[in-house]
Amino acid sequence: MKLEDFREKQIAGAASDEELHEALEREFQVIGRRLRRTDGLAKSSGRAIFTDDISLPGMLHAKILRSPHPHARILGIDVSKALELDGVHAIVTGSDVPETYGILPWARDEYALCIDKVRYVGDGVAAVAAVDEESANEALDLIEVEYEVLPYFLDAEEALAHPEMPIHEPKKPDANGNISKHVRLEFGEVDKLLEDSEVIAEAEYYFEGTTHTAIEPHCAIGWFDTSGKLTVWSTTQVPHYLHRELARVLDLDVAKVRVIQPPIGGAFGGKSEPFDLEFCVAKLAMITGRPVKILYTREEVFYAHRGRHPMLMRYRTGADKNGRIQAVDASTILDGGGYESFGLVTTYYSGQLITAPYTMESYRFDSTRVYTNKPCSGPKRGHGSVQPRFAIEVQLDRLAEALDIDPIELRRRNLLGSDTRTVNEFLVRSNGFLECLGAVEHASDWKDKYRQLPYGRGVGVAGSCYISGTNYPIYPNEMPQSAVQLQVDRSGRVAVFCGASEIGQGSDSMLAYIVSEELGVPLDYVRILAADTDFTPVDLGAYSSRITLMCGNACIDAAGKIKKLVKQAVADGWDCKPKQVALAGGWAFDVKDTGRKMPISEAFNLAEAKFGTLGATGSYNTPKDIHGDYRGGTIGSSPAYSFTAHVAEVEVDRDTGFVDVRKIWIGHDCGRALNPVLVEGQMEGSAYMGFAEAVMEQHIFKETGLHNAPSLLDYKIPTSLDTPELESLIVESVDPEGPYGAKEAGEGPLHPSIPAIANAIYDAVGVRIDRLPFTPPRVWMALQLRADREKAGALAPWKRESGRTPLPAAGD
Repeated sequence: MKLEDFREKQIAGAASDEELHEALEREFQVIGRRLRRTDGLAKSSGRAIFTDDISLPGMLHAKILRSPHPHARILGIDVSKALELDGVHAIVTGSDVPETYGILPWARDEYALCIDKVRYVGDGVAAVAAVDEESANEALDLIEVEYEVLPYFLDAEEALAHPEMPIHEPKKPDANGNISKHVRLEFGEVDKLLEDSEVIAEAEYYFEGTTHTAIEPHCAIGWFDTSGKLTVWSTTQVPHYLHRELARVLDLDVAKVRVIQPPIGGAFGGKSEPFDLEFCVAKLAMITGRPVKILYTREEVFYAHRGRHPMLMRYRTGADKNGRIQAVDASTILDGGGYESFGLVTTYYSGQLITAPYTMESYRFDSTRVYTNKPCSGPKRGHGSVQPRFAIEVQLDRLAEALDIDPIELRRRNLLGSDTRTVNEFLVRSNGFLECLGAVEHASDWKDKYRQLPYGRGVGVAGSCYISGTNYPIYPNEMPQSAVQLQVDRSGRVAVFCGASEIGQGSDSMLAYIVSEELGVPLDYVRILAADTDFTPVDLGAYSSRITLMCGNACIDAAGKIKKLVKQAVADGWDCKPKQVALAGGWAFDVKDTGRKMPISEAFNLAEAKFGTLGATGSYNTPKDIHGDYRGGTIGSSPAYSFTAHVAEVEVDRDTGFVDVRKIWIGHDCGRALNPVLVEGQMEGSAYMGFAEAVMEQHIFKETGLHNAPSLLDYKIPTSLDTPELESLIVESVDPEGPYGAKEAGEGPLHPSIPAIANAIYDAVGVRIDRLPFTPPRVWMALQLRADREKAGALAPWKRESGRTPLPAAGD
């Protein structure tokens, strides 16, 4: 019984003590409701203060001089003329910040400003601090850099084939300096089971690189005060990691470095590591003694990049006559761009994260990340696993067609299940994938549409699985991955201090919901102070969909400690047992005597009088028995996994090749929806981004190394008018590791969009498009090739059931 229902019944005089107890203790009062975001009004009304909105007294503005060459040796830099310009206060070059940095401790290969070589067009060489941006830009034009231009590679296969021209010096003698990371793992007898398979699907797939296109450009402000303390405001997703790297690279006491993350205008993985501007503003502030700001231009954002890796994927997949997957053999080349970034992790993710939601008898992947002379690739929403998910889900459709099995049925036959392990030994507890499949099958009228619609229209299905946080931190340690501190005021107000990064996904709101649920305070009594390394406990950042599970559990831990004290104090005052006291809706209730209650503030005061000032800390660390004991077995392991299924419906214009995605049905297992509105927003946002990558986006470069379209005018992403109808279907499997059973919802729902659209195109017109994006010229060409083969008798006309319209011959 819900509390509202109980109150209505109580007024009618029909409520029992047992019913009251049920309403107060067993039903969530806040969790699961469709509530507002706690920061929604400030952001929608323009009152939120973003990093570039901050203006400090005496603040200087800085700009970075960037390389015009994709690969060149720096022979000399002369800044003398620039220093003479009026308004210029300081200039720094690579020699001023000679320590390498990187998000992964064992893969630091970047300098704040290049010292010996530049490795892509846009690599930073010098930074100028001046009274305004105009003066700083004028000074950049006066800096003279002497380069020795070197051979360069814009293609990963070409770079791989020429180790004699290394982009980075080899890590070991005789090693290929153009290989960032190579991983080969095998589980089971792949070759034998491929031989024994009834059918084998073999194909090559290419996923073009894409970027994040967050609304807010990167921005940072540095201030070095007279006490020797450095403060950096940044648009980072990872304040804690930035905090550590600033101290290490600049050789400062970490206790004298403070990182503050103001509200963020979108990130999607593009701000989840340190960048050159943060080190530059810090160093320039140390030199000048004044605050210094750098705001990237939109063009600089495109060159900073860290977006989706281009991947060339060759897959062989075998199944028995019943459609059960016997073997998967995957070979992948990743285009990493100029630097390491998260590359080691990405290389593992390209293979480790496709072994669910399906059972596989055997699996092998061989992934090689290659350096090229392009902006560095990194993590974008669904890090490392969106590309291989495209390949494996189209492979499954190929198998289904060869065996004449419905694609949804084939996926059901290979269901992994719950409380089990994947072929690569990851522990999966809850699994709602079967329900996700059923939800999209029913909502889309799949059985009446698949192979039944007129020529040019089709439906496709795909599934996926994703992590709810990485099981281990980026730098090895045994400390908690997330922590929360609560402070309770006598007024009933509760302050939450947490290092979690609110980047638009709703993490601040999630914390407020949990505190309101656990302590019974009204939602507007909760204050969130997040992502300030001077005042908040450590949280590792907003990446890998980790915050709800990890920070949420830490918050429940802290709130539970205070709840215990408050209930004890009230129980002592009422001479009853603590379990008889409930906290909800701004009140403390006696569940056995409905006339006895007090405002929550009074209950807090009783507890403070009895136990002293009310406050508590809570933390969360991950279980350690959820992965295999092999090299790389920890990478891809997670406390919980979300599951998703999509059905996409498309209409393909034969004359132009234009793909009109009409609708996407999104079934997502989020464990428990803490706020269905926010979960639906994440599901729809994810599906939108997948749709965008499927039909429009491509982060490509001219032969000179220049970006092809470094602006939001030229880089194609869908507007609201282009976006298909999106229908969210929440599935709740309730995971034992998640807060109230919750799992992630911010990245997993992206993965199936792309292969579902690809499979729908095939259902519509009988052509497989295995290279992204599905642009009109690419689709039109595939249609012409099919028509030519039909004319030659190599293919039968594309038909469905008896009512299916065949593909007309070309020219008809």
